[in-house]
Amino acid sequence: MIDPQMLFRKGQIQQGMHIADLGCGRTGHIVFPASNIIGEEGIVYAVDILKDVLKIVRKRAKINNEENIHTVWADLEQVGHTSIPEDSLHVGYLVNTLCQSQDIPAIMQEASRLLREKSRLVVVDWSKKDIPFGPNEENYVDFEEVKDLAKDEGFTTQEEFGAGDYHHGLVFFRHE
Repeated sequence: MIDPQMLFRKGQIQQGMHIADLGCGRTGHIVFPASNIIGEEGIVYAVDILKDVLKIVRKRAKINNEENIHTVWADLEQVGHTSIPEDSLHVGYLVNTLCQSQDIPAIMQEASRLLREKSRLVVVDWSKKDIPFGPNEENYVDFEEVKDLAKDEGFTTQEEFGAGDYHHGLVFFRHE
């Protein structure tokens, strides 16, 4: 439902970058195609709270000989506990992650902790309601709140965009 190539353009990823899919899920929708773009010198961190999901991603990466994919088990709601070096990421992706959270401010703080100066955070989540799939009504993300939280973490809103028929996206940029 969400075109990863569009997300890569929004994040402006390129060879040699260190990026993270924060809440990667079992399909590796962002992880695997990003691996090809960033190349051998880059790193894609596949982060998830479900260990069985990470096992699937790790197995597929090994089969495909994609050594630049690193799986990381983490509860993103626990600030300071994701084992990715602080201030190291060029781009972070939160795709359909915030709608599953009970503590969006903590996730935004943790993403901020991991992102370096002059970095981007791309947030995409469900926007279309009254459909038979997607999150429960109470779990839809308030994008204005997300923009406020990003601002509190030193990011400016660089862009808002439609991400397919059911999703809305935000690109945040940290310049200091």
